[in-house]
Amino acid sequence: MKQIQALNSGVKYMLLASFTFAIMGAFAKLASEFMPSLEVVFFRNLAGVILVGFAIYKTPMVQKGGRPLLLFFRGFMGFVALLAFFYNIAHISLGDAMTYSKTSPIFTAIFAFLFLQEKLSLKGWGAVFIGFIGILFITQPSGVGFSKYDLLGVFSGIGAALAYTSIRELKSYYDTRAIVLSFMLTGTIGPLLLFFISSYISVDELDFLLGEFVMPQGVVWVYVIAMGIFATISQLLMTKAYSETKAGIVGAVSYSNILFSIIVGVILGDALPSLTTSFGIVLIVFAGVMVARLK
Repeated sequence: MKQIQALNSGVKYMLLASFTFAIMGAFAKLASEFMPSLEVVFFRNLAGVILVGFAIYKTPMVQKGGRPLLLFFRGFMGFVALLAFFYNIAHISLGDAMTYSKTSPIFTAIFAFLFLQEKLSLKGWGAVFIGFIGILFITQPSGVGFSKYDLLGVFSGIGAALAYTSIRELKSYYDTRAIVLSFMLTGTIGPLLLFFISSYISVDELDFLLGEFVMPQGVVWVYVIAMGIFATISQLLMTKAYSETKAGIVGAVSYSNILFSIIVGVILGDALPSLTTSFGIVLIVFAGVMVARLK
């Protein structure tokens, strides 16, 4: 009975986390109509730096450290993956952008096998294969190859997977808040450097990396602040979910985020996914759930 209560509690927190993350995506999409995605990433991480910094101030970190380059790598990969993710949120449907980001568990399984010598069973490789087929159904490459949004979408999953894989090593050396802060700080300082560089460089193909800072006005402040609040709430609920129930179950439930994102995206004016795209989404969700169950 106690296990059932824990399961229900973990599932409930993960469903709420997925919903609030979709709402965060909606406010990011709204904010992107008035500022470059680079600036949206800046405000998203600035809110995190303030909140995590306050938590560290209240309760100092206890850690042995010793892997600064890996810590920076985690922060950098998380930052560039977030740049790709928020750029896609601004330019394609919210559901598609979220689906691309949810390919990260599939890539994480591969990177853990390659770099951490974690075993991947035949079922695991089958899940990876199904996930890649799902990606092909969503991207639907033509004779000219993949679109810019497809490439950035896949990269958002790969970058996040590399960041997650590094966390498995870092958690033995650093306080969890230090690992999170490495990502948030990089995601705050990085945009400031890119804003400076953007005044000297103008390359259309690199618009996901470049942009001029636009001071938010009026309702845009509401979008920016709400984005930070919902992102933080989602993170807290997600952490709570993983502390209540087995990670495999919670990881599987996290794919509800795609459904919530499609619904919220349609409310904002996105078109419903085509039959082909929907099939690709189903394959990616199936693959992700398989990987989560194996873990």
